[in-house]
Amino acid sequence: MARARGRARLRSFRSVTRREFISVLAAAVAAGFALDAKRAGAAADALYDPPRFGNVSLLHFTDCHAQLRPVYFREPSVNVGVGAAANRPPHLVGDRLLRYFGIAPGTREAHALTHLDFERAAAVYGRVGGFAHLATLVQRLRASRPGALLLDAGDTWQGSATALWTRGQDMVDAARVLGVDVMTGHWEFMYGAERVREIVEGDLKGRLDFVAHNVRTLDFGDPVFAPYALREVNGVAVAVIGQAFPYTPIANPRDLVPQWTFGIQEASLQQTIDEARGRGARAVVLLSHNGTDVDRKLASRVRGLDAVLGGHTHDGLPRPIVVTNGARRTLVTNAGSNGKFLAVLDLDVRGGGVAGYRYRLLPVFANLLAPDPGMDALITRLRAPWVARLAEPLAVTEGLLYRRGNFNGTWDQVLLDALMTVKGAQIALSPGFRWGSTLLPGQTITMEDVMSQTALTYPQTTLTDMTGGALKTILEDVCDNLFNPDPYYQQGGDMVRVGGLSYACDPTARAGRRITDLRLGGAPIQASRTYRVAGWAPVSREARAAGGEPIWDVVARYLRDRKTVPPLRPNVPVLHGVGGNAGLAS
Repeated sequence: MARARGRARLRSFRSVTRREFISVLAAAVAAGFALDAKRAGAAADALYDPPRFGNVSLLHFTDCHAQLRPVYFREPSVNVGVGAAANRPPHLVGDRLLRYFGIAPGTREAHALTHLDFERAAAVYGRVGGFAHLATLVQRLRASRPGALLLDAGDTWQGSATALWTRGQDMVDAARVLGVDVMTGHWEFMYGAERVREIVEGDLKGRLDFVAHNVRTLDFGDPVFAPYALREVNGVAVAVIGQAFPYTPIANPRDLVPQWTFGIQEASLQQTIDEARGRGARAVVLLSHNGTDVDRKLASRVRGLDAVLGGHTHDGLPRPIVVTNGARRTLVTNAGSNGKFLAVLDLDVRGGGVAGYRYRLLPVFANLLAPDPGMDALITRLRAPWVARLAEPLAVTEGLLYRRGNFNGTWDQVLLDALMTVKGAQIALSPGFRWGSTLLPGQTITMEDVMSQTALTYPQTTLTDMTGGALKTILEDVCDNLFNPDPYYQQGGDMVRVGGLSYACDPTARAGRRITDLRLGGAPIQASRTYRVAGWAPVSREARAAGGEPIWDVVARYLRDRKTVPPLRPNVPVLHGVGGNAGLAS
């Protein structure tokens, strides 16, 4: 009987897959999308052959989060900026982003950079990213730009099941084949100091420079990694300085890197810039995992940086932010996430330094770029041991599932509902992670999809009795990390995702006064009353030791029981103080 039910379930999944394909094809044809190779080739030529400029080319990607195969990825509809960051990049969404950068609505570029009409546009333009397609683009650009350096700003070894199960090895192998020259890190450190050293001093040695000027030993302050790489490009000495995520021991488990210190380290950066210039560097760039707002402030406070190639906040910036510092200027860029973009920074470097630049942010459309055969074969081999496990069908989604944004997305809602249902909790909390791919309505949710939202090295679930006062304190603390007007105090991801509990939020208010009107089932939360709260990804060693089963097992069991996920409405707070903010979709 059980086998019969299983066969029936699989037949149902297969029929949905066929319906999905037919509906996607119909949408593409209805939109007038050219499926023939000739027109696709012309579109690729127009997009992927930017005119060469200058004598130094830097290719930059970041935050791919271990996505080796192409994915769908929806950009945020909520990315609120406060203080000086309000209403300017990267805190622009939707139509306002398009108007600011002069991008025509309905185009490929508009789809890549915004959430607008996402379901229809995704059906028309297809998936993005994938290392085999990225490899083809890298080779194409290197053919027209001899000596171009490929730079990776981090969050490469984490975010998928296979990366977790191989402790990052699949991504290390793929990055070497891709031809990455220099990288820095953040989630890489969550495999632990010993594993990171093993990779850097073994797999990467002599092939790829892992740089981070701001990571030092706790005892004597010795550098853990090389602070920068000095490379010659067409006769020009170029220094690439690494800036690892400065708040790693705060945002992530401290005990995984117990003997290392991080931080922004302005003085160290200035010293490193001066040293690189003293060694003959005529162009100096910072490969950063700070996040755009932090990069912007940092660029205004140090001398001698020509550009910042950034990561962490997943911002796709189609044009650099120009930061002035006295008579000098620094270009601040960020190249999105999930392998969705490859940035191209061309510099004209002369005797006096950088005399000019050109910049392109190229979306990696999988249907415009043929997969590189060698990389494709490597990916197939790397995934082979787990193909059946990854492909396990769990349920079908009837609505769009996405994560990215300051507050809850629909994927977050699935995780929260699973926690409350399986754990018997009144309230659920889920970290404000930015990583995680998107599913279109009608797609089958597989185990791989669940892992793309949950694959990390501290996945334990928790069930805690918590007072209403403690809940408010947690929300206030995370909110200050997100909306503090000083970028140097923005030390985490997006807002903690909340299930069961409703609240109001004023991002412009002072610390401790942003969160109001907390309610459960319509009744006000009482500060002294205790509530049953489920969560996952505990940071402290003690909480992890006391934690329960991994989050992916909880979510998988929840989905298997339901078989379908209806369209979901994310549990987002009532927002105050942000009327007219360009980081809110109209």
